[in-house]
Amino acid sequence: MRYALMIYTPPGYVESLSEAEMDAVYADYLALADDDRCIEHAQLQPAETATSVRVADGRTLMTDGPFADTKEVLGGFCLVEAADLDEVLEMAARVPAARMGGAVEIRPVVRR
Repeated sequence: MRYALMIYTPPGYVESLSEAEMDAVYADYLALADDDRCIEHAQLQPAETATSVRVADGRTLMTDGPFADTKEVLGGFCLVEAADLDEVLEMAARVPAARMGGAVEIRPVVRR
């Protein structure tokens, strides 16, 4: 089954790391990306670069940046193929953001 791991980080998380911590974090992310179960992965640009789109009363409304202030921002994702949720939980626990004040949301992917 495929699962999406959505990686949420506290704002300013990357900027708060020392160079040594940054190297260790990137090494952990690269190890996850190199896992054979990882199908796709990507780091996202900062939330300030986002554009939000909504359609209300037939009009398309666009706003710069995220829609609301949050304690965590979506910083990246990983699409994995795993036998079950327990296997994915093991993978998610290896994500640096999960142990550094962020969270990893896991969702099964709907396949049609």
